Amino acid sequence: MRVAIGSDHAGFGLKQHLVEQLTTLGHEPVDLGTDGEASVDYPAFCAAVGRAVVRGDVEVGIVTGGSGQGEQLAANKVRGVRAALCNDLYTARMAREHNDANVLSIGARVVGEGLADEIVATFLSTAFAGGRHQRRVDQLIALEERFADPEATDAYLDELVAGITARARTPRSSAQGG
Repeated sequence: MRVAIGSDHAGFGLKQHLVEQLTTLGHEPVDLGTDGEASVDYPAFCAAVGRAVVRGDVEVGIVTGGSGQGEQLAANKVRGVRAALCNDLYTARMAREHNDANVLSIGARVVGEGLADEIVATFLSTAFAGGRHQRRVDQLIALEERFADPEATDAYLDELVAGITARARTPRSSAQGG
């Protein structure tokens, strides 16, 4: 699997480790920077990772920084990216399984290399479940597409909230799930 990877200075060490780990696991990392520990701004590196994913140059992306928060936000500015901050195995699995996340963000000051390896392995090996989750991902995509037109966004959000409210008032069997 081709995996784009990028970081700021705080995530550089973890990024370098993950490049080696990805190679060892048989993946092809595409390193989009930064190339050292000198202080840099993260948005361009994270957006470059997101762009590589959206263009189809790679299957998924990974961004690292101190907390991973800003890196996730920057990657999510690229239309078509669903970046998820995952500093544990559960969120890594749920990000892929329920949200079809295509970019993983990890905080280098939050998790150690061993746990980061497990998070990456979980993220890469988990498939999107589809089903009821597809409807939600489709709603995320629709919001993104409509965001350029604020009036259309407002109308869509009103419609979406009304539908959710109506569904919440309708009794469901436990077999339907949430």
